[in-house]
Amino acid sequence: MTAKVKDLNVEIRTLLKQFKLPDVYERYDEEIENAIEKNIGYREFLYKLLKVEEQGKKERLAQRNIKKACFDGHKTIESFDFDFPKGINQSKVLDLTTLSFMEKHENLVFIGPPGVGKSHLAEGIGIKACHCGKSVFFANAIDLVDDLYGAIALGTLKQKFAKLAKIDLLIIDDIGYLKMDKEKESIFFQLIRQRYEKSSLIVTTNLPFNRWDEIFTSELAASAVLDRLLHHSHVISITGDSYRVNRHFEEV
Repeated sequence: MTAKVKDLNVEIRTLLKQFKLPDVYERYDEEIENAIEKNIGYREFLYKLLKVEEQGKKERLAQRNIKKACFDGHKTIESFDFDFPKGINQSKVLDLTTLSFMEKHENLVFIGPPGVGKSHLAEGIGIKACHCGKSVFFANAIDLVDDLYGAIALGTLKQKFAKLAKIDLLIIDDIGYLKMDKEKESIFFQLIRQRYEKSSLIVTTNLPFNRWDEIFTSELAASAVLDRLLHHSHVISITGDSYRVNRHFEEV
């Protein structure tokens, strides 16, 4: 490599840093060697460099979105054992991973007994959304309602709702364990109404819909929430025994 080429490479790397192109910076030498070896033309070489940077930016955005989503773990659709639950529509679930429901501002409800993978599937779809550049927030139902309720005393409820409204996909996990009074019920209804036909929700629950009056103060309140939640929704019912309990007995 001549001194002139070395100086040019130093200048190129300086410019790549200046223009904040970290992926091209890291892969520049590799792509140069590949272009020389395969006799790639200027336009194709430029295109490949731009694709390198595009892919890197997408991956960094996905990782930021995953971090901000506050998932319980990192459960992907690919790691879900579709052979375990006795009753699950695998093709329907896989179709939902295309995220077409989000484009239509539809909701997903995973319903079934504890331990059949509802939260895993909800998180897996959430991670898919993160990789597609969507903002996601994953919250336990009790924690979310308590946080919003606590915001009343702090005078920050309006700001909390505004922040949640900007989230592309809100996942509310384990709603069946909620037990609300009138004030919490009102807050939760506002949250559901805020997203109605505007953005998507994923909800997991172990309670059948005809028992949602156990969560709210009355059948009327439960119906008001369900009316908006289910109007544009996909309900995935899962049956079977708990995966965690079954695995425990297998290991004993």
